Amino acid sequence: MRDLVAGTKYLIAGQKWVGRHGRWWGFGMLPALIALVGYVVALAFLGAWSVDLAAWATPFADHWGSPWRDLLRDALAAIVFGGGLLLSLLTFTAVTLLVGQPFYEALCAAVDESEGGAPTPPDIPVWLELLIALRDSVYVLARVAAFGVLLFACGFIPVIGQTVVPALGFLVSGFFLTVELTAVALQRRGVPQPERIRLLRGRLGLALGFGTPLVLAFLVPLVTVLAMPGAVAGATLLARDLVPTTGQDEPEEETPAPEQPSAPARPVPGNPYASS
Repeated sequence: MRDLVAGTKYLIAGQKWVGRHGRWWGFGMLPALIALVGYVVALAFLGAWSVDLAAWATPFADHWGSPWRDLLRDALAAIVFGGGLLLSLLTFTAVTLLVGQPFYEALCAAVDESEGGAPTPPDIPVWLELLIALRDSVYVLARVAAFGVLLFACGFIPVIGQTVVPALGFLVSGFFLTVELTAVALQRRGVPQPERIRLLRGRLGLALGFGTPLVLAFLVPLVTVLAMPGAVAGATLLARDLVPTTGQDEPEEETPAPEQPSAPARPVPGNPYASS
């Protein structure tokens, strides 16, 4: 329970950090805005062409009478658009992090430097960082899809499918959202993805307390754009808890000053016992 509360505190702390550093808040919103515009354009095209796509996919219904042909194609068009919308919700964070890799790398570095104990990131080219981020995102999405299929099947269980399964869905999404958001900070610390998942699984309450509230907030696209910089900042603070940087937060030992040689005693004038 303590980890659950701590995860939520890291989320709040990240939002406060970007609130105190407004320049980084605006800087961190740029990738989310770019991704949002791209998704809106793609969904607009999908909505405009979904009926034509449904007609192309159902040539056997050309000779059906009305209203059955229109009902079939409208239902199929709605399913296609709904599937595209669901896919956009599932992949938005991953695409935003991929697009914003250089942005969020700089944001993570700024958080680390402001808190002390900044790690030395691996010396790898930018194109390789993007390739690693893409591979890791695909890996996470594959796992999310596997859990999604399992939860979808469990959704047909009476009562449990309408109560427990949706709650489990939010928890699973929250865990993997934390995996994605901490990826930049943990990659800076040289932690590969399997190890990241193991670390977060070992601190499950911390991961759920951080990611689950974000899943609920990210259901609103505009909130995603506004909260993403703080989410990345909070994930960096969380990563500092998972993998503390040693040797940089400790105060430096003071070097003792060399002892000064004592001056020889000077004879006191008029004293017969003073040395000559």
